[in-house]
Amino acid sequence: MPRRRNPCSYLPRRLQIVTSLAAFLLFSILFLGTAQSDPYVKAVPYGPQLQSGAHQAVDAAQRAVQSFPKLPKNVVNAPAWLNPFGPPAHKPAEQKNSTMGEAKWFSDWKWQNPFSSSITMDEDRSVLPPERARPPIYTYFDSSSKGKDEKTQKAEKQLLQVWRRAWWAKGFKPIVLGIAEAKNNAEYRKMQGLELTAEMEAEMLRWLAWGNLGPGILCNWLVLPMAGYDDALLGFLRRGEYPELTRYPGLDGAFYVGSKVAVDKTIKTALASENIKQVKTIVGAVPKNSFILDDKHDGIAYYSTAAIKAKYPGLHAKLDSEATRADGLSLLAPLINSHLHQAWQNTFPSGIAVLHPLPKRTTTIHTPAMYIARNLTQCPDSPVPASCPPNAATCRPCVATQDRPISTPPVYRNDSTLFTIASVPHPYTLISLLYSRSDLHVKFVRRETDRDPWISATTDELLGHGPSSFARLRPMKDAVASEYSAHRTLWLIAEKPLSVATEADREELDWFFGFQLPRAATSNGKSITPVPGPERRPSPPPLSPYHDSIEPPPTPEQLATEEGFLRDSTAAIMHAGMLKVKNVQRNKGVVEAWNLADAEIWRFVRAWEARRSVERKIWDEEEGKFLGKGVFGRWAV
Repeated sequence: MPRRRNPCSYLPRRLQIVTSLAAFLLFSILFLGTAQSDPYVKAVPYGPQLQSGAHQAVDAAQRAVQSFPKLPKNVVNAPAWLNPFGPPAHKPAEQKNSTMGEAKWFSDWKWQNPFSSSITMDEDRSVLPPERARPPIYTYFDSSSKGKDEKTQKAEKQLLQVWRRAWWAKGFKPIVLGIAEAKNNAEYRKMQGLELTAEMEAEMLRWLAWGNLGPGILCNWLVLPMAGYDDALLGFLRRGEYPELTRYPGLDGAFYVGSKVAVDKTIKTALASENIKQVKTIVGAVPKNSFILDDKHDGIAYYSTAAIKAKYPGLHAKLDSEATRADGLSLLAPLINSHLHQAWQNTFPSGIAVLHPLPKRTTTIHTPAMYIARNLTQCPDSPVPASCPPNAATCRPCVATQDRPISTPPVYRNDSTLFTIASVPHPYTLISLLYSRSDLHVKFVRRETDRDPWISATTDELLGHGPSSFARLRPMKDAVASEYSAHRTLWLIAEKPLSVATEADREELDWFFGFQLPRAATSNGKSITPVPGPERRPSPPPLSPYHDSIEPPPTPEQLATEEGFLRDSTAAIMHAGMLKVKNVQRNKGVVEAWNLADAEIWRFVRAWEARRSVERKIWDEEEGKFLGKGVFGRWAV
């Protein structure tokens, strides 16, 4: 007897399943449904009853929503991928001077969002906090070379550079004024008709130049910030609001603060004064109530003739003689530089922390940071070793016998007495080093590696084990770029660190710290002999970041292996588009997708470092127009 075949067997298997399910549902509706005579039917809402109940539920929900407080639409910044069916959004307009090499950024108050791409619509553009306004601070320099030899001119220009670098590092925009700004003031002609003393003429010229640009701060180029970034006076000056004309007793008229209206009024009052031809300063030519007096200026040091004579008699003896004045001036710049370095060291008594999470096989990443830390803890060269700046009666001078610790904690510690230097690796670099391989294909990354190991290890002590890697991004960005942390930390990217190999990189560090770092690991202090040999020098701190770690230091062979992987990963990350290897770009994208938080903080640090450099270079170019580095230059080093 022939076997009967199921009609459905002629259909594909998936269609058989669909047909069977449809038949079962139809059978259930037709034969298992309840009739109208069922006593339970009346208890079940249907038709108009069901529709009426639905309308009531919707109305109640709308009333509840309307009772909620209204929030502005821009409060919630949900990523676009959470609503794939929503309307597409344009990228924000690219801001001026917002790129440097591969680094791109967008300045916005929403910089603390975990992921910048939710705002910029660009994976490679990081959101940074808006640049802090730098109030101008002016000094007047007589660029005339009359009566000055070449050595004197060079020494004066070096002192100007020290002055500019120190004030820039404290958050100001230093501007050097000259006779051109004074002549541009409307009151200059009136001054020309008066027979003033040489001292009063020089005083009026600097005030006229200041009045031509004001408001702001006018100070002598031997007045320097000699305190921490968060000093009370420096914090007040950085706000840029000076409602009253203020002078500071003890600084001998070398430091004034005021608005343009007040400055112009004081200039006019002084020029109209009857005794202007007899006085030597503007204070003596105006009424006593023209200035507000503020004697709280411990954070500022003035290297006046009187201060040098009292504190550094050997240097004063050189400055007081015409034959040796140029030699004395050339020694003043390294003396001030050493005091600035010393003041910075005293700001961080706990020393320097070189952040070193996941220490196994990552020594090469942190070696540049250790080099910077070692130079920061050295005593700078000084013509007067173990001396204090003029604003400090007593201080803790830098001497070779002091312990200036360098620690290598595996976690970030928010300590105001500790300066932190960190090299942030790209996740591609970190995985290459941790697993000693450069072939980072999808299967290996997905199955063999942990997600976001760097940020998890770095914030382990700060946040504990509970928070996700995404929740760690905001505290980590605060540690890099908040107003509290920006001057207490130095963040670099491991693939392109602020190397100490070139003079340009060294100079970038000098402008960040406000003083010139020692170019070699040497120390000056009371224990140094007049002619020390190499065997008499104190040994510098060890360069290896393993000197206080539980991990054993790597062997030379292991270091060479690490350097090779670092070179390969740097080429893959910084120049992936130019490489001929087909899989490099894909593998890099795979690693970044698997380590979203680590990749985000790396881009953030890269952009933060680049913007800091761009800001200074733009200012330097703008000021270069007035420095005139040529035959007709006013001043230039």
